[in-house]
Amino acid sequence: MTAILEDPKTKYPQVKAQQQERPGYSDALTPAADYGENSYKGSGKLLGRKALITGADSGIGRAVALAFAREGADVVIGYLSEEKDARETERLVTSAGRKAVLAKGDISGEAFCKELIELSVRELGGLDILVNNAAYQATHESLQEFSTEEWDLTFRTNIHAMFWLCKYAEPHLKPGSTVVNTASINSYKPKSTLLAYATTKGAIATFTKALGELWAEKGIRVNAVAPGPVWTPLIPSTMPEEQVAEFGKNTPLQRPGQPAELAPVYVLLASDDSTYTTGQVYGVTGGTVLA
Repeated sequence: MTAILEDPKTKYPQVKAQQQERPGYSDALTPAADYGENSYKGSGKLLGRKALITGADSGIGRAVALAFAREGADVVIGYLSEEKDARETERLVTSAGRKAVLAKGDISGEAFCKELIELSVRELGGLDILVNNAAYQATHESLQEFSTEEWDLTFRTNIHAMFWLCKYAEPHLKPGSTVVNTASINSYKPKSTLLAYATTKGAIATFTKALGELWAEKGIRVNAVAPGPVWTPLIPSTMPEEQVAEFGKNTPLQRPGQPAELAPVYVLLASDDSTYTTGQVYGVTGGTVLA
């Protein structure tokens, strides 16, 4: 049988100029995002494991939740306010025959982070995988446009929450447990108009490397995925329309990635296929080199 090969440059259509109100919704994307609904096939890599994924209502988080469920994991779906999108992720998880738990709340507050870990342990009977994926970003053309309040919110959501969630998860994690953080190409090649976001993503890469070393003696692995431009509701809800039209075209593959193209890397880092890997950052960037 002849293998069917696809050109990665043309596998998905280019995105179109569009705008959404924050926080953005998946069903309003043109073209639709691919979450792997029709392509991801599990093979039991995460059978019986218990996972918490923040920002799992749409985007990368939804694709990861779908993949984890099809690999055999039960999933807590953390989300801020996007009820309709969260329900669709819940449907995808349960249709794979796994337990889905919706957890609505704002991770920019320490109290909710603690509550989210407690809820996950209570509802799933433990916690084996923590995916720190939720993030806040905003685009500004000058430093003066960044308010102190927005700067603080970006840090509290993107890096403080990661610290709080890991801190409160630690007593529940056993040897073999894993943490996967979402970093960014901005960790290495910061975009000036995403100054606050890029700064937190640089911190996430460092946090991952340091915590991976700190927890190695516990047998708890910590790694990160650094996406390049990925087509999610975050993009048209936080970028000017003209930038959305050009989104991803500056990568070597000349297009944005799709959430379904990221999820297998999260599965790899959460599974026993990567037991000799910790403190690392994996780039999924359309060919842009992390350096």
